Amino acid sequence: MENKNAIPTPYEWAGGVGKFEKLTEVFYDKVLKDEVLEPVFRHMSPEHSKHVAHFLAEVLKGPKFYSEEYGTDALKHMVGKHIGKRLKEEQRKRWVELLLMSADEIGLPDDPEFRSTFVGHLEWGTRVALLNSQLEENPTTDQDHIPEWGWGEVKGPYEIVGSLFQMKKE
Repeated sequence: MENKNAIPTPYEWAGGVGKFEKLTEVFYDKVLKDEVLEPVFRHMSPEHSKHVAHFLAEVLKGPKFYSEEYGTDALKHMVGKHIGKRLKEEQRKRWVELLLMSADEIGLPDDPEFRSTFVGHLEWGTRVALLNSQLEENPTTDQDHIPEWGWGEVKGPYEIVGSLFQMKKE
């Protein structure tokens, strides 16, 4: 029985997986027309948009579609997409800007609580991706996992992968 007083996860508040898939579909249409980002994404696979949607959904405490697809190497797979890309701050900022424009366009919730959580994750995640893109080798280990991002999360100072990605001992 569902607890009607339970606080929804950011994923639930956003509207579920369909909302994230619509978000990335609209977003990557913009990316492929953008002079700053198109060179980075021109050869992306047709499934890329959906993979990013599923990753975002999982990080915001939704179903583990991304992890189910890639198994125990899900984080290694995602981090590996950035290794050696030598991304620049201008590209990182533009990625965030276009994603937020797309969020507005599709009607993703714009209340301060959701947006602070969503933007907090985007800023943190894109900065980690920028750092990882400067590397030649994937730093993930079998102890690393996809992070979860809830309401009001602050992840603190980060390493390229490091302790914030470590699996919690249960």
